[in-house]
Amino acid sequence: MGIAAVIFDVGNVLYHWNPRILYERLIDDDQALDAFLNDVVTLDWHLQHDRGRPFAETSAELIARHPAQADLIHLWGEQFIDSVGPAIAGMPEIVRELDDCGIPLFGITNFSDEFWPPFHAREAALFAPFRDIVVSGVEKVVKPDPAIYRLALERFGLHAAQALFIDDREENVIAAEAEGMRGHLFRDAATLRDELAALGLIDAALSAQG
Repeated sequence: MGIAAVIFDVGNVLYHWNPRILYERLIDDDQALDAFLNDVVTLDWHLQHDRGRPFAETSAELIARHPAQADLIHLWGEQFIDSVGPAIAGMPEIVRELDDCGIPLFGITNFSDEFWPPFHAREAALFAPFRDIVVSGVEKVVKPDPAIYRLALERFGLHAAQALFIDDREENVIAAEAEGMRGHLFRDAATLRDELAALGLIDAALSAQG
């Protein structure tokens, strides 16, 4: 059974994502910025949102521990969309080429159910070809839990062997491969383009030009 569909991660595959993008405009001192990101709004704290916990709850708990940072913590919820940077170079073109070739496109993303709708709306043009996207915060299960891959395959109507799964985190790719999918550990658009061409999913001549 050949590859017949492509499943994308979103953050740091289709779009740059880093909380520093939001806060570097607000905290001038690099040392203070690093301390705030490493000790206050940590990735482990944010993972709660990806699991479906409301920001109102997580922020109240965090502010209780760091009351002097209350205003900056509130901004995480109010302006989270600003932590998502521009599309990664070459990726919108790959999405369009796959769609033009008739390849079904899907997504599995660790993303808050609260923060996803405004971001998805902002980037509606890039996401327009996607047939479905499984959002962890909606399902309350995050990658690399096998359950999210099984749920996605069932919802997408795919056999695992039909799917190429692309993610920038090795543990997520390994988990997808354990479910029977072909995995691609994303590093850049050029490397991905080469694999897509080798699999016959996009035009090899276009890949050579890219």
